[in-house]
Amino acid sequence: MDVDIRLLRTFAAVAEDGSLTRAAERLYVSQPALTKQIRQLENLLGVQLFVRSRAGMALTVAGRSLAARVPGLLADWDAVLREARSAASRAEQVLRVGFLASAANEATPGIVAGFTARHPGWRVEMRHTAWSDPTAGLAAGEADVALLRLPFPGQERLRVAELFSEPRWVALPSAHPLAALEVVPFRALWDEPFVAAPAETGRWRDYWVAADEREGHPVRFGAVVEHPDDWLSAIANGYGIALAPESTARFYARPGITYRPVSGVSPSRIGVAWSPADDGSPVVRDFVECCLDAAAAER
Repeated sequence: MDVDIRLLRTFAAVAEDGSLTRAAERLYVSQPALTKQIRQLENLLGVQLFVRSRAGMALTVAGRSLAARVPGLLADWDAVLREARSAASRAEQVLRVGFLASAANEATPGIVAGFTARHPGWRVEMRHTAWSDPTAGLAAGEADVALLRLPFPGQERLRVAELFSEPRWVALPSAHPLAALEVVPFRALWDEPFVAAPAETGRWRDYWVAADEREGHPVRFGAVVEHPDDWLSAIANGYGIALAPESTARFYARPGITYRPVSGVSPSRIGVAWSPADDGSPVVRDFVECCLDAAAAER
Protein backbone atom coordinates (compact mmCIF):
# COMPACT_ATOMS: atom_id res chain seq x y z
CA MET A 1 0.00 0.00 0.00
CA ASP A 2 1.42 3.37 -1.05
CA VAL A 3 0.41 6.54 0.83
CA ASP A 4 0.88 9.97 -0.75
CA ILE A 5 3.23 12.08 1.40
CA ARG A 6 0.75 14.94 0.97
CA LEU A 7 -1.86 12.97 2.93
CA LEU A 8 0.57 12.48 5.81
CA ARG A 9 1.28 16.23 5.88
CA THR A 10 -2.44 16.89 6.02
CA PHE A 11 -2.88 14.42 8.86
CA ALA A 12 0.04 15.90 10.82
CA ALA A 13 -1.32 19.45 10.49
CA VAL A 14 -4.82 18.50 11.64
CA ALA A 15 -3.44 16.35 14.49
CA GLU A 16 -1.26 19.21 15.71
CA ASP A 17 -3.84 21.97 15.38
CA GLY A 18 -6.92 19.98 16.37
CA SER A 19 -8.84 22.09 13.87
CA LEU A 20 -9.59 21.75 10.17
CA THR A 21 -9.80 25.53 9.82
CA ARG A 22 -6.37 26.24 11.30
CA ALA A 23 -4.77 23.34 9.45
CA ALA A 24 -6.26 24.52 6.14
CA GLU A 25 -4.76 27.98 6.70
CA ARG A 26 -1.35 26.48 7.45
CA LEU A 27 -1.38 24.26 4.35
CA TYR A 28 -2.92 26.89 2.03
CA VAL A 29 -5.81 24.62 0.99
CA SER A 30 -9.55 24.89 1.35
CA GLN A 31 -11.28 23.20 4.28
CA PRO A 32 -13.38 20.89 2.03
CA ALA A 33 -10.20 19.74 0.27
CA LEU A 34 -8.58 19.05 3.64
CA THR A 35 -11.57 17.00 4.80
CA LYS A 36 -11.44 14.98 1.59
CA GLN A 37 -7.74 14.22 2.12
CA ILE A 38 -8.30 13.04 5.70
CA ARG A 39 -11.06 10.70 4.52
CA GLN A 40 -8.83 9.43 1.74
CA LEU A 41 -6.07 8.60 4.24
CA GLU A 42 -8.52 6.86 6.56
CA ASN A 43 -9.84 4.78 3.65
CA LEU A 44 -6.31 3.80 2.62
CA LEU A 45 -5.35 2.75 6.15
CA GLY A 46 -8.72 1.18 6.94
CA VAL A 47 -8.97 2.95 10.33
CA GLN A 48 -10.65 6.04 11.73
CA LEU A 49 -8.09 8.66 12.70
CA PHE A 50 -10.25 11.44 14.12
CA VAL A 51 -13.51 11.88 15.96
CA ARG A 52 -15.18 15.01 14.60
CA SER A 53 -17.18 17.32 16.85
CA ARG A 54 -18.05 20.98 17.23
CA ALA A 55 -15.04 21.33 19.53
CA GLY A 56 -12.63 20.23 16.79
CA MET A 57 -10.81 17.10 15.65
CA ALA A 58 -9.89 14.61 18.40
CA LEU A 59 -7.47 11.78 17.63
CA THR A 60 -8.64 8.19 18.01
CA VAL A 61 -6.34 5.51 19.46
CA ALA A 62 -5.16 4.69 15.92
CA GLY A 63 -4.76 8.39 15.22
CA ARG A 64 -2.58 8.92 18.30
CA SER A 65 -0.37 6.00 17.27
CA LEU A 66 0.10 7.44 13.78
CA ALA A 67 0.63 10.98 15.13
CA ALA A 68 3.54 9.74 17.22
CA ARG A 69 5.41 8.50 14.15
CA VAL A 70 4.45 10.81 11.29
CA PRO A 71 6.46 13.93 12.29
CA GLY A 72 9.68 11.90 12.25
CA LEU A 73 8.82 10.34 8.90
CA LEU A 74 8.06 13.74 7.37
CA ALA A 75 11.22 15.28 8.80
CA ASP A 76 13.32 12.49 7.30
CA TRP A 77 11.60 12.82 3.92
CA ASP A 78 12.01 16.62 3.90
CA ALA A 79 15.68 16.27 4.73
CA VAL A 80 16.24 13.75 1.94
CA LEU A 81 14.34 15.89 -0.57
CA ARG A 82 16.10 19.10 0.39
CA GLU A 83 19.52 17.41 0.27
CA ALA A 84 18.79 16.01 -3.18
CA ARG A 85 17.61 19.37 -4.53
CA SER A 86 20.47 21.24 -2.90
CA ALA A 87 22.96 18.77 -4.35
CA ALA A 88 21.47 19.34 -7.80
CA SER A 89 21.66 23.12 -7.35
CA ARG A 90 25.27 22.94 -6.16
CA ALA A 91 26.22 20.73 -9.08
CA GLU A 92 24.63 23.20 -11.50
CA GLN A 93 25.85 26.20 -9.44
CA VAL A 94 22.34 27.64 -9.29
CA LEU A 95 20.80 29.45 -6.32
CA ARG A 96 16.99 29.31 -6.50
CA VAL A 97 15.45 32.51 -5.13
CA GLY A 98 11.69 32.60 -4.74
CA PHE A 99 9.86 35.91 -4.65
CA LEU A 100 6.41 37.45 -4.76
CA ALA A 101 5.49 40.43 -6.94
CA SER A 102 8.34 42.97 -6.87
CA ALA A 103 10.59 41.07 -4.43
CA ALA A 104 13.02 43.54 -2.82
CA ASN A 105 12.11 46.23 -5.34
CA GLU A 106 14.98 48.21 -6.86
CA ALA A 107 17.45 46.56 -4.47
CA THR A 108 17.06 43.15 -6.14
CA PRO A 109 19.59 43.66 -9.01
CA GLY A 110 22.20 44.90 -6.55
CA ILE A 111 21.65 41.91 -4.26
CA VAL A 112 22.05 39.50 -7.18
CA ALA A 113 25.16 41.32 -8.44
CA GLY A 114 26.70 41.22 -4.96
CA PHE A 115 26.08 37.49 -4.69
CA THR A 116 27.52 36.64 -8.11
CA ALA A 117 30.60 38.72 -7.30
CA ARG A 118 31.15 36.51 -4.25
CA HIS A 119 30.43 33.32 -6.19
CA PRO A 120 31.72 33.62 -9.77
CA GLY A 121 30.25 30.94 -11.99
CA TRP A 122 27.04 30.75 -9.97
CA ARG A 123 23.70 31.83 -11.39
CA VAL A 124 20.75 33.22 -9.44
CA GLU A 125 17.46 31.81 -10.69
CA MET A 126 14.62 34.14 -9.69
CA ARG A 127 11.34 32.22 -9.33
CA HIS A 128 8.14 34.29 -9.30
CA THR A 129 5.32 32.50 -7.47
CA ALA A 130 1.59 33.05 -7.07
CA TRP A 131 0.08 34.64 -3.96
CA SER A 132 -1.41 31.25 -3.08
CA ASP A 133 2.12 30.34 -1.86
CA PRO A 134 3.24 33.20 0.42
CA THR A 135 6.54 31.36 1.13
CA ALA A 136 7.46 31.61 -2.59
CA GLY A 137 8.41 27.93 -2.81
CA LEU A 138 10.51 27.86 0.35
CA ALA A 139 8.16 25.68 2.39
CA ALA A 140 8.02 23.09 -0.40
CA GLY A 141 11.79 23.05 -0.91
CA GLU A 142 11.43 24.55 -4.39
CA ALA A 143 13.53 27.59 -3.44
CA ASP A 144 16.79 27.85 -1.50
CA VAL A 145 16.01 31.33 -0.22
CA ALA A 146 13.13 33.74 -0.71
CA LEU A 147 12.41 37.48 -0.73
CA LEU A 148 9.03 37.90 0.91
CA ARG A 149 6.49 40.30 2.34
CA LEU A 150 6.06 39.91 6.09
CA PRO A 151 4.23 38.41 7.85
CA PHE A 152 3.45 35.17 6.02
CA PRO A 153 2.03 31.77 7.08
CA GLY A 154 4.68 29.37 8.36
CA GLN A 155 7.11 32.20 9.12
CA GLU A 156 7.84 30.83 12.59
CA ARG A 157 9.32 27.63 11.11
CA LEU A 158 11.85 29.47 8.95
CA ARG A 159 14.77 31.82 9.46
CA VAL A 160 13.74 35.37 8.58
CA ALA A 161 15.75 38.59 8.48
CA GLU A 162 13.84 41.84 7.98
CA LEU A 163 15.34 44.11 5.32
CA PHE A 164 13.15 47.06 4.38
CA SER A 165 9.84 48.68 5.13
CA GLU A 166 7.67 50.96 3.03
CA PRO A 167 4.26 52.61 3.47
CA ARG A 168 1.13 50.81 2.38
CA TRP A 169 -0.83 52.69 -0.27
CA VAL A 170 -4.19 51.94 -1.82
CA ALA A 171 -4.86 50.96 -5.44
CA LEU A 172 -8.19 52.36 -6.66
CA PRO A 173 -10.13 52.48 -9.93
CA SER A 174 -9.21 55.91 -11.32
CA ALA A 175 -12.90 56.92 -11.37
CA HIS A 176 -13.32 56.14 -7.66
CA PRO A 177 -14.22 59.25 -5.58
CA LEU A 178 -11.36 58.56 -3.14
CA ALA A 179 -8.84 58.73 -5.99
CA ALA A 180 -9.22 62.52 -5.89
CA LEU A 181 -7.69 62.69 -2.39
CA GLU A 182 -3.98 63.31 -1.86
CA VAL A 183 -3.96 60.94 1.15
CA VAL A 184 -6.74 58.43 1.90
CA PRO A 185 -7.62 57.78 5.58
CA PHE A 186 -7.76 54.04 6.20
CA ARG A 187 -11.16 54.42 7.88
CA ALA A 188 -12.54 55.63 4.55
CA LEU A 189 -11.71 52.20 3.09
CA TRP A 190 -13.42 50.06 5.71
CA ASP A 191 -16.67 49.66 3.78
CA GLU A 192 -15.01 49.24 0.38
CA PRO A 193 -14.86 45.80 -1.30
CA PHE A 194 -11.29 44.48 -1.37
CA VAL A 195 -9.49 42.52 -4.07
CA ALA A 196 -7.58 39.91 -2.08
CA ALA A 197 -5.57 36.69 -2.12
CA PRO A 198 -7.34 33.34 -1.52
CA ALA A 199 -8.66 32.64 2.00
CA GLU A 200 -6.27 29.67 2.27
CA THR A 201 -3.34 32.09 2.60
CA GLY A 202 -4.58 32.93 6.10
CA ARG A 203 -2.43 35.59 7.78
CA TRP A 204 -1.14 36.76 4.41
CA ARG A 205 -4.59 37.81 3.24
CA ASP A 206 -5.50 39.17 6.68
CA TYR A 207 -2.47 41.45 6.58
CA TRP A 208 -3.23 42.82 3.13
CA VAL A 209 -6.78 43.74 4.10
CA ALA A 210 -5.43 45.05 7.45
CA ALA A 211 -7.89 42.84 9.34
CA ASP A 212 -6.18 43.59 12.68
CA GLU A 213 -6.32 47.37 12.16
CA ARG A 214 -10.07 47.77 11.58
CA GLU A 215 -11.20 47.88 15.22
CA GLY A 216 -13.39 44.86 14.53
CA HIS A 217 -14.97 46.28 11.37
CA PRO A 218 -15.63 43.35 8.97
CA VAL A 219 -13.91 43.04 5.60
CA ARG A 220 -15.87 43.04 2.35
CA PHE A 221 -14.35 41.02 -0.50
CA GLY A 222 -15.01 42.04 -4.09
CA ALA A 223 -12.72 39.55 -5.87
CA VAL A 224 -10.21 36.79 -5.05
CA VAL A 225 -7.05 36.52 -7.18
CA GLU A 226 -3.65 34.78 -7.15
CA HIS A 227 -1.56 36.79 -9.63
CA PRO A 228 -0.65 40.48 -10.00
CA ASP A 229 -2.18 40.74 -13.50
CA ASP A 230 -5.52 39.41 -12.25
CA TRP A 231 -5.26 41.77 -9.27
CA LEU A 232 -4.75 44.76 -11.54
CA SER A 233 -7.60 43.74 -13.85
CA ALA A 234 -10.04 43.31 -10.95
CA ILE A 235 -9.23 46.77 -9.59
CA ALA A 236 -9.34 48.48 -12.99
CA ASN A 237 -12.70 46.85 -13.72
CA GLY A 238 -14.17 48.16 -10.49
CA TYR A 239 -14.50 44.94 -8.49
CA GLY A 240 -12.74 46.46 -5.52
CA ILE A 241 -9.75 48.29 -4.10
CA ALA A 242 -6.59 46.95 -2.46
CA LEU A 243 -3.81 47.90 -0.11
CA ALA A 244 -0.39 47.64 -1.73
CA PRO A 245 3.23 48.60 -1.01
CA GLU A 246 4.20 52.09 -2.15
CA SER A 247 6.56 50.56 -4.74
CA THR A 248 3.59 48.95 -6.52
CA ALA A 249 2.82 52.36 -8.00
CA ARG A 250 6.20 52.20 -9.75
CA PHE A 251 6.26 48.54 -10.73
CA TYR A 252 2.59 48.09 -11.64
CA ALA A 253 1.45 51.41 -13.09
CA ARG A 254 -1.57 50.81 -15.31
CA PRO A 255 -4.24 52.94 -17.05
CA GLY A 256 -7.45 52.93 -15.05
CA ILE A 257 -5.72 52.49 -11.68
CA THR A 258 -4.71 55.27 -9.28
CA TYR A 259 -2.42 54.77 -6.30
CA ARG A 260 -2.70 56.95 -3.21
CA PRO A 261 -0.93 57.02 0.19
CA VAL A 262 -3.01 55.72 3.12
CA SER A 263 -2.91 57.17 6.62
CA GLY A 264 -3.69 55.17 9.73
CA VAL A 265 -2.30 51.80 8.63
CA SER A 266 1.04 50.14 9.38
CA PRO A 267 3.82 49.85 6.75
CA SER A 268 4.72 46.83 4.66
CA ARG A 269 7.89 44.92 5.56
CA ILE A 270 10.21 42.94 3.28
CA GLY A 271 12.41 40.10 4.50
CA VAL A 272 14.74 37.38 3.31
CA ALA A 273 13.87 33.86 4.48
CA TRP A 274 15.57 30.48 4.37
CA SER A 275 15.27 27.04 5.94
CA PRO A 276 17.07 26.29 9.23
CA ALA A 277 18.50 23.25 7.41
CA ASP A 278 20.52 25.66 5.25
CA ASP A 279 22.15 27.57 8.12
CA GLY A 280 25.44 25.94 7.18
CA SER A 281 25.17 26.61 3.44
CA PRO A 282 27.81 29.16 2.34
CA VAL A 283 25.83 30.21 -0.74
CA VAL A 284 22.63 30.81 1.24
CA ARG A 285 24.61 32.62 3.95
CA ASP A 286 26.29 34.88 1.38
CA PHE A 287 23.00 35.68 -0.35
CA VAL A 288 21.47 36.66 3.00
CA GLU A 289 24.52 38.82 3.76
CA CYS A 290 24.11 40.56 0.40
CA CYS A 291 20.48 41.26 1.29
CA LEU A 292 21.49 42.70 4.66
CA ASP A 293 24.19 44.83 3.00
CA ALA A 294 21.61 46.23 0.58
CA ALA A 295 19.25 47.00 3.47
CA ALA A 296 22.02 48.78 5.39
CA ALA A 297 22.83 50.88 2.34
CA GLU A 298 19.20 52.05 2.19
CA ARG A 299 19.24 53.38 5.75
